[in-house]
Amino acid sequence: MTSLIERLSPEARNAPESGIVEVFNAGRGREDLIPLWAGEGDLPTPGFICEAAKASLDRGETFYTYQRGIPPLREALAAYHQDLYGKPFSPERFYVTGSGMQAIQLAVQAVAGPGREVIVPTPAWPNISAAIDIHGARAVSVPMREEENGWRLAIEDVEAAITPQTTALFLNSPCNPTGWVASEDVLKAFLELARKRDLWIIADEIYALFYYGEGPRAPSFYDIAGDNDRIIFVNSMSKNWAMTGWRVGWISAPPELGQVFENLIQYSTSGVPSFSQWGAVAALTKGRDFLQEQVERARRGRECVLTGLQALNRVKVLPPDGAFYLFFSVEGVTDTRQFALDLVRQTGVGLAPGTAFGKGGERYLRLCYARREDHLAEAVRRISTWIPEI
Repeated sequence: MTSLIERLSPEARNAPESGIVEVFNAGRGREDLIPLWAGEGDLPTPGFICEAAKASLDRGETFYTYQRGIPPLREALAAYHQDLYGKPFSPERFYVTGSGMQAIQLAVQAVAGPGREVIVPTPAWPNISAAIDIHGARAVSVPMREEENGWRLAIEDVEAAITPQTTALFLNSPCNPTGWVASEDVLKAFLELARKRDLWIIADEIYALFYYGEGPRAPSFYDIAGDNDRIIFVNSMSKNWAMTGWRVGWISAPPELGQVFENLIQYSTSGVPSFSQWGAVAALTKGRDFLQEQVERARRGRECVLTGLQALNRVKVLPPDGAFYLFFSVEGVTDTRQFALDLVRQTGVGLAPGTAFGKGGERYLRLCYARREDHLAEAVRRISTWIPEI
C-alpha cells in the first residue's frame, strides 16, 4: 500500500532535514545552554523599531497593503543603499519580501525551474540549495578550496560546473559559514563569467557590514555591475538590526522585473504586514548607531573566540574576513554531526555541524559569535575542557 508520504511531490518529500535544528532539539530545555548554532545575536530588537510597529498597529494598519512594499520602506531602502554604496538608487528596484529566505525563493523561482541548474559554492548555508531543489531545479555544489591562508573560490571550478541546463550562479559574500569574503577581483571574474555564459547571478550580501578588512563594508557587485547586468540581490532586515523574528527581507533588481516580483509575492504571501514594514523603516532611518554597535559587538566576539580556540592544539581555525561565524575543525573528529550532538548534551554548548553546509564542510563546526562576550568565553572554556576527553 502506498504511504501518504509517497503520494507527495518528490520536491516536498525529498526536502532535507536541518542538521542545525537536530542539534537544537538535542539541547532544548537545558538551563545552562549557550546556543551558538543559529545565525543570530542575543540582543532583542531595539525599542525604537518596536515602537514604530506599535504605532502602525495603533493606526489600524492591519489590512492588505502594497505587494511590492509600502512606499516609505522602498524609499528608505533606496536611501540606505545610496549611503552605503555612494551612488543613486531608485525605490523602484526594491521589493519587500517576507524574510531573506523568501527573497531567495522568489529569486530562484524567477530564474530557474524544473530541469534547470543553479551553481552554489560550498560550504554554504543549507537553505540556499534546499530552496533551489524544492522549486524543482537542481543545486550544483562547487566546493571552495581550503588553503593555508583561508578559503578560495576558484573561478575555473565554477566554469567547469556549467552545463547547458545552468541558468544562474549563486554567490554569498561575506559567506555563511566560512567567513570568506570575495575580493573585487573575484567579483569581477564571477560577473564576467556570468556575462560570457549568459547566466543570472543571485547575490546574497546580507553580511556586507560585518567585514573585518579595510573599509566600512565588503566589496559588492554594486561596485562593478552595470545597469543591464542580470543580478538579483537578496537581503534581509534580520542580521543588522536584530530582527530575525520579524521576517522582513527584500529583493533588489532592475525595475523592469517589478511586475514579475509583484506577481510572485502576490501568489505566495500577498505582501508583508504594514506594521512590520514600518518597523523596518525605523531601522533603516534611525538605526545607524545600533547597527554600528552590532558590528563592533561582533568584532569583539570574533577576537574572544579566536583567542580562545587558537590556543587549543587540536583546533584548526582561521580568522574569518566577514560575517559572524567561526568555521573550525578539531583534529581527530571526522563525524561533526555526532560531535555537535555530544557536545551540546554533555556541555550545553550548541554548535552547528559542518555536515549541514554541504560539500567541503563535513569536517567543520560553525560557531556564531554575535553574542555577549562572557557567554562566548564560557563556551570556549567548556569546549577546551571537554575536547581532551573525546
